[in-house]
Amino acid sequence: SLRRAPDSVGVAMAFIAAYNAKQMGVRHYVSQYMLNTPGEISPVMDLAKMLAEIEMVESLHDASFQSYRQARLGLLGFPADLDAARGQMAWATVLGLMLNPRIIHVVAYCEGQYAATSKEIIESCKMVDQLIIEHGRGFPQGLLADRSVGARKAELLEDADALIEAIKALARNGADPLADPGVIETAVRTGLLDAPDLKGNIIARGEIVTALVDGACVAVDTKSGRRLPERDRISRVFASL
Repeated sequence: SLRRAPDSVGVAMAFIAAYNAKQMGVRHYVSQYMLNTPGEISPVMDLAKMLAEIEMVESLHDASFQSYRQARLGLLGFPADLDAARGQMAWATVLGLMLNPRIIHVVAYCEGQYAATSKEIIESCKMVDQLIIEHGRGFPQGLLADRSVGARKAELLEDADALIEAIKALARNGADPLADPGVIETAVRTGLLDAPDLKGNIIARGEIVTALVDGACVAVDTKSGRRLPERDRISRVFASL
């Protein structure tokens, strides 16, 4: 998502990362949910994306594996104006608290402009601490039941499942495809896993084109500029092989 991949790729990768941790014997896993990435994503679409990632990751929970939610503010959402950035930090923290995280990763309000010093870090932590106190007194959860959030979450779960199944189709020699470095590399080289800002990378293609459509980051057709459904994008990748 930091490289402007479609939201569906971000959701699938959150699952694959957690899956690999579990396969490697990790018992306690901190799963970071980064908001405001890309910075133009709408709050409704951002919340839907995070909820889809949470459902995918936590489907792996059992007696041997437990994840802990960490909400984090995304740097791409911070305005350069420091007063506006303080407001953005407060809003994004409230949105993150809707995820009921165990951990809040504080990103100093100034980091869209310059690296934080102890002064800005302390100021930011004080502001976030106050927001946590207010949230703990009782906060309405209506947004979680919003129809737009639910519809987008369901769409992302379906798209992420389709992408994961496509990666599994690259399986070789009976190995677990999602935990096979060779399969993941192939998924990157072929463009199943791709992002626009990976252009020029020696392995990734960087050929996918994305745009913000109705507040969501989605793949678009390079010629028409129209939204490209995930299953169609996957079919095009396989057809080009």
